[in-house]
Amino acid sequence: MFHFYVCIHPSEAAVITPQDAVLRIGSSLTATCTLSSDLGLDASTLYWTLNGMRLSSSTHSVTSPDTLSLTLHRLNGSRQQSGDNLVCHGADGHVLAGSCLYVGMPPEKPVNLTCWSRNTKDLSCRWQPGGQGETHIPTKYTLKYKLRWYGRENECEHYSTGRQRYSCYISRNLALFTPYEIWVEAANQLGSASSDIITLDILDVVTTDPPANVQVSRVGNLEDQLTVRWASPPELKDILFQAKYQIRYRLEESTEWKVVDDIGNQTSCRLAGLRHGKVYFVQVRCNPVGIYGSRKTGIWSEWSHPTAASTPSSGWLQNGSCHPKPDEQNTTLRRELKQFFSWVRKHALGCNRMSIKLYDQWRAWLQKSQETPNQTVT
Repeated sequence: MFHFYVCIHPSEAAVITPQDAVLRIGSSLTATCTLSSDLGLDASTLYWTLNGMRLSSSTHSVTSPDTLSLTLHRLNGSRQQSGDNLVCHGADGHVLAGSCLYVGMPPEKPVNLTCWSRNTKDLSCRWQPGGQGETHIPTKYTLKYKLRWYGRENECEHYSTGRQRYSCYISRNLALFTPYEIWVEAANQLGSASSDIITLDILDVVTTDPPANVQVSRVGNLEDQLTVRWASPPELKDILFQAKYQIRYRLEESTEWKVVDDIGNQTSCRLAGLRHGKVYFVQVRCNPVGIYGSRKTGIWSEWSHPTAASTPSSGWLQNGSCHPKPDEQNTTLRRELKQFFSWVRKHALGCNRMSIKLYDQWRAWLQKSQETPNQTVT
């Protein structure tokens, strides 16, 4: 369970000194609660609480009739970044004075700064806090950027919150064909630190939306093939680039994806060697290589939403038909064809058109021979 406290700064009945102290983890604190002279209270009747928990009498002492002193050693980090609540109470529990106590560490150098541009129109960057990451006190992270050889320093304005809080989005006024210097500064009341500066050209870090209109269909009655077609990302239609695509697919009942890498700039691909009568999920992603002549490797897009399709069931198996035992010559020929099929299927997985053509011819021949099982194959 999490407990949240709001630092109390009540009436002028008493004053806590120091107010809103900021200390390093492991250090000591000495504070005093000084009563207003017109209250008529004695300091010996007072007590302290920290985040609602009463502190032991061994931690405080009376230094004068109207002053109660508190000493805490080896302080732990604050339980919340809004500060721990240190309160001075009267004998009846009435709150006399309060103060925030911030115990933490200065930030370490931010690390793993990376940036990417979606369709050349913007820039997003993310990073990780240095060291253990948790400073226990409010720490501000500022993403800064400037043109490498000229121009003024700029600050990113659109920061994410929640789990993605170490990221920022620059939505406009970005220049192409010139490098930027980008870095992150971290600061709190105990110190500051800056990340290493990275230098990049927007065109070298372009990614895009996933390919659109992904369609998966059967290849006639071939029970171990599916054709995948898709459209290039529409946002890049007017930009000079050479796309690379990847496909991944899996069986409906499996979590293991198989990836097809060597598709190149095609917007279609034939998947072969699949299991008959099975549902497959297929996804495609794009890497916009060479935007306006950039020599850097692009950044892969997210995968498209899964598209499902099923391979045909094997008709002659479903009908329960069986072939008579082939003669010795037929057995030898079928063995050779099986070897040839294995070779073709291995080469067809990469969407090689010549291999696919040979595979189609072999499949058509095999299906015809299965329709006339008693006929000797020549």
